[in-house]
Amino acid sequence: MICEYEFLNETYTNFFSLVEKSVLMANYSAQVNVIHKKFQNAVKRAKTKQSLNKAYSIHKKDHERLLKKHLREEISMINKAKKKLE
Repeated sequence: MICEYEFLNETYTNFFSLVEKSVLMANYSAQVNVIHKKFQNAVKRAKTKQSLNKAYSIHKKDHERLLKKHLREEISMINKAKKKLE
């Protein structure tokens, strides 16, 4: 009985971590879509090369910021999983 409980507990833990990861990925994808939409609108409005370069620069910084945040969330998820395994 104890082994079955441990197995079920492990299964539920894996299930919830998968759900948590899919929520993070959906959130990340939605944020990337917002960034791309802002960039596309800025490119359409641009009248000079300087404004195009500025739009790209802002777009690149947004991507870097979002990726850094996303990777930080994934590392925290990994650290939680490591603690459960100890």
